[in-house]
Amino acid sequence: MAYRDFQHFLDVLQQKGELKRIGEPVSPYLEITEIADRVMKVGGPALLFENVVGPPHRMGTPDPTSAVMNHRSIHPASVPVGERRYGMPVAINTMGSRRRMSLALSCEDFEEHADRLTELLKPEFPKGPVEALKRLPALFTEVKTVPPKTVSRGLCQEVVMRGDEVDLTKLPILTCWPEDGGPFVTLPLVFTHDPETGKRNVGMYRVQLFDRNTCGMHWQMHKTGMRQMEAAGAQGQRRFEVCVVLGGDPAYTFSAISPLPPGIDEMLFAGFLRRENVRLVPAKTVDIKVPADAEIVLEGYVDPSERRLEGPFGDHTGYYSLAGDFPVFHVTCVTMRERPIYPATIVGVPPMEDGWMGKAVERIFLPLIKLTVPEIVDMNLPVEACFHNVAYVSIRKKYPGHAYKVMNAVWGLGQLAFTKYVLVFDEDCDVQNRDEVLFRLGANCDPARDVLASRGPVDQLDHASLGEGFGGKLGFDCTHKWPGENGFAREYPKLIRMADDVKARVDALWPKLGL
Repeated sequence: MAYRDFQHFLDVLQQKGELKRIGEPVSPYLEITEIADRVMKVGGPALLFENVVGPPHRMGTPDPTSAVMNHRSIHPASVPVGERRYGMPVAINTMGSRRRMSLALSCEDFEEHADRLTELLKPEFPKGPVEALKRLPALFTEVKTVPPKTVSRGLCQEVVMRGDEVDLTKLPILTCWPEDGGPFVTLPLVFTHDPETGKRNVGMYRVQLFDRNTCGMHWQMHKTGMRQMEAAGAQGQRRFEVCVVLGGDPAYTFSAISPLPPGIDEMLFAGFLRRENVRLVPAKTVDIKVPADAEIVLEGYVDPSERRLEGPFGDHTGYYSLAGDFPVFHVTCVTMRERPIYPATIVGVPPMEDGWMGKAVERIFLPLIKLTVPEIVDMNLPVEACFHNVAYVSIRKKYPGHAYKVMNAVWGLGQLAFTKYVLVFDEDCDVQNRDEVLFRLGANCDPARDVLASRGPVDQLDHASLGEGFGGKLGFDCTHKWPGENGFAREYPKLIRMADDVKARVDALWPKLGL
């Protein structure tokens, strides 16, 4: 079932006991973060803050001891002098569990989408015309519901503010952590188009509020948005058009963070996930189409030659990413539905909500990884390692040195290129089980023989790397060694396992043992 809009998704969460409404006055300056962080750390529910009250946004870090920040005794019906009641609720942690992440993708469990991709990617031809006819309706259904459709009207344009009417400080944008450079839009879908091919890109890049109509656009060096803007600048363009979208079917949000193959449109993939076309409406002031069911849309442009200091920001690495020069987003128009809800998330020391978003990416895109590296059996990108730092990979080992081939393949696959540590195991190792991973690492890996050191691109936010966006990598061969492999000359012992017939007999006896 595709969601009509973001608020429909919230209604479903409430019906299923997954949403907690908060009526107490809570500030977007730090307080929402502290509440949400405590809830995320214990696997708590989605939160809807219905009474967002706090100091007017400051474009630097406010002094928490100032009078305007001291609002511990606010009554829900009152707003002290110097404070603001923001005009819309804030929803957060809406995808912060396996169940809610699955509900966000309109399914009982998000692995269902991996199964759908596996079926579509089957390389073999149907075995005869009967099987072909059986597969045809399913394939036709998948293709028919995928392409986005253009419509003339949408919820996202019930209210339109242009020019001097634009005032982003009225939005309940979160200041997440004490040393953040200001308020940040943390769940934005950033729509741009390649100036050479016209191809749409939808990415998720944090947006820092500078003032009522300008923001910092955090396009990192490896990101598609940055490359498109640089191409526009090379053509002499001074206004590279951008739309920042908040809300809509949560499948859009997932599509924006997905490592799609080149040429695959994020809105097309969202249609695949929701099994229904995405409806797009032309923006009011720029030549970009945006989801008709969005809560809020910021329209504007970036000047490719303009930079401004952005950050610091408490990031998904668990550390503050440092301030740096990034492009400036000039907002010329804001559209929204009449009673919007502001969607947000926070990142920081894991586990957080983004952990489940990343885990869904890992599971759903595993079939695509296997298509390129078919010897891979399973993969685990641990949440605690921020996903891009560590990968556990199990393989069907076929020849000496096979683990090294897989390490290098992982370092050559899209965003997996940022992985710093790749640990490769035999196919019978459950890489989702950390205890088993550590057992195999300790038992089968000799640091003097089974480690591969390399260098390459890393996440630009990696503060420990050799340089910005470039650093070292290590691969660990944790597989059973074959004769002659990398100088191994001894007989390799067998893993201890109980005989299957004994296990079966004890299984039958177990209920009688009282254990």
